[in-house]
Amino acid sequence: MEQKYSNDDIIEERYDLCKECNHPYTSLDYWCQSCNAKNFQQNFKNWTSGNFNVDKLIRDSQINARNSLEKLEWIEYDNFENIEYVAKGGFGIIYKAIWKEKNNYETVQWNNDNNNNNVNYYKVALKSLNNSKDITSEFLNEIRSHLKMNNSERIVKLYGITKDSKTNDFMMVMEYANNGSLRQKLNKDFNSFGWDEKLYILRDIAYGLGNIHEKELTHQDFHSGNILNIKRNSLSFANITDLGLCKPANEKVEKRNKNVYGVLPYVAPEVLRGKEYMQASDVYSFGIIIYEIFNGLPPYYDMAHDELLAIKICRGLRPGFNIKVPQLIENIAKKCVDADPLKRPTAEYLKKIFDKCYIDYLDKNNEFFKQINEADKFNKKQYNVTKSSINTELIYNTHPQAIYASRLLKFNNLPEPINVDNNNDYLEVEYSGNKTYSL
Repeated sequence: MEQKYSNDDIIEERYDLCKECNHPYTSLDYWCQSCNAKNFQQNFKNWTSGNFNVDKLIRDSQINARNSLEKLEWIEYDNFENIEYVAKGGFGIIYKAIWKEKNNYETVQWNNDNNNNNVNYYKVALKSLNNSKDITSEFLNEIRSHLKMNNSERIVKLYGITKDSKTNDFMMVMEYANNGSLRQKLNKDFNSFGWDEKLYILRDIAYGLGNIHEKELTHQDFHSGNILNIKRNSLSFANITDLGLCKPANEKVEKRNKNVYGVLPYVAPEVLRGKEYMQASDVYSFGIIIYEIFNGLPPYYDMAHDELLAIKICRGLRPGFNIKVPQLIENIAKKCVDADPLKRPTAEYLKKIFDKCYIDYLDKNNEFFKQINEADKFNKKQYNVTKSSINTELIYNTHPQAIYASRLLKFNNLPEPINVDNNNDYLEVEYSGNKTYSL
């Protein structure tokens, strides 16, 4: 007789039992949804943000969390010390600080005798939104989007919400990027980057973007300043952040503000012309980032980011490569920035292709590795570059009107987007034998 197993049986085999209710934990981090929800509810009377909508958002997350990453905390501002200004973005200010009670975030163990009163200290980022003392739907939407992505290893983690005691602005408490942004890393270390690191970063970014698109969201402000270098358990990852403009992929333009915000070099031409933002528009931004990672330089760093540049982008201007790269990489980048969004690859495809590229590069007998070696030889001969003669830091002069912060982009009567060359609808690169990659 065939033995049948219920879902509860399967869960019980996977997870240990909760010490409080003797039922299986709901995640591998020893989280019991029912027990934690009950204990959180009993604690609701002990705190408030002073704002009904913020309280509801936090409390809903705590009741519904299936693991420790899916819940938020209200964190009193006096739990932070050594608060330091880091940078000002298009819509708010970033600080770094030490959180004195970070131990409460990892796993709530309400009745664990080992969970004593010792205070842990943890470096975090505090992100304020301009004039958020009167809480806005934009602020709440960013929190919801971040929380929805908190389980992804390629998205910066959101811990909770606090309020600046001086300005009364609400702030997001987030994972701190100890190695800064991708743009900062390129500025500082580009000349020491090997092919493996470039491919590894692109694989991470593709995974993060794929995770966003899997949730049927679009990022809408995707650029190298919003990709942070996070170290977790001695491993470094490229993580996507700043989901402030993140929206459901099926949300229609007429239902939201039609203004276009972003960093001009990364914004897809159809978006510049006021068309609906779609997941393919994020892929265009990813394509610009591919050029940036291999070139080292910010896109269009030597020209004004004005209406003339927007016109040129619609007429087919793209960064191009300043070095020789394998044909596959060139083809991927070109297809990502195709003027027709329907011809761009999906983020899911980019995940697979860059995962494959990274694995193939590690195999010295693989054709892709041989192509990279050939590109290296050509580049060293062409540009007379040797490891001993380079500095790790990039030196370049940015045009005074090149703006790499998100801002309102308002251009009228831009031309219909076109490609400057006649790319084939089907591009392929043979590696060896019958191994073929196609876009």
